[in-house]
Amino acid sequence: MSKTSPPAFRTFGLVGFPLSHSFSKKYFDQKFRSENITNVSYGLFPLKDSKELEKFVLSKNYTGLNVTIPYKQAVLPFLDECSEESHTIGAVNVINNRSGRLIGYNTDCMGFDRALKKDLGPVDQFERALVLGTGGSARSIAFALKRRNIRVSYVSRTPKHGDYTYDSLTREVIQDHKLIINCTPIGMWPDIHSSPSIPYEGLTSDHALFDLVYNPAQTTFLERGKAMGARTCNGMKMLVEQAEAAWEIWNDINV
Repeated sequence: MSKTSPPAFRTFGLVGFPLSHSFSKKYFDQKFRSENITNVSYGLFPLKDSKELEKFVLSKNYTGLNVTIPYKQAVLPFLDECSEESHTIGAVNVINNRSGRLIGYNTDCMGFDRALKKDLGPVDQFERALVLGTGGSARSIAFALKRRNIRVSYVSRTPKHGDYTYDSLTREVIQDHKLIINCTPIGMWPDIHSSPSIPYEGLTSDHALFDLVYNPAQTTFLERGKAMGARTCNGMKMLVEQAEAAWEIWNDINV
């Protein structure tokens, strides 16, 4: 009787710079332990520039990668294929090495969409959303919202980048947008007492606030919303859902 060969060793990891701390490594190390997954590792790969990034990505010495700042856009030329969402958003944060073919995905939008549904109720209750910020994260969030037929307005510090500036926001604008998502780092530790400058007095119990910041868990943005009766969700839920989406992609589970 022939013996069954052991499963091949699989390597996963995170590329970016700097990588002083990593939610992904902690999450996957714990996942491997809790599910008794062996023959697998998750590493941190701090790459100092685009040349190091290109060399590492094209080595293909991995099963899958997470990609973080500043390489979500820089990694695109090294891939063989991109998913619809990553192509439209113009950023990749997950790579799947499928038999030597590198495929890019964006699980920012997947993670947000799942967290939104699980923590803030039926998505179809929202007709309009205010997205605070206009960077890569904001584009990912807007993609998920638009796919749900939710009208998106951007808020920026300068008129040329958004539909509104913070100075132009009124109570009426807030009341017209029942979902508000903070895609800026305002309120992140250690600057925990700061919050986006919006008319919080326009918030009601019909509003929902989502903050991509997860440290601290209860940002001033969320605290001020909760004080007005709004429902709230922080960025940790999105991170968990992002990680699970990446795992499904790496294991060819239908996402």
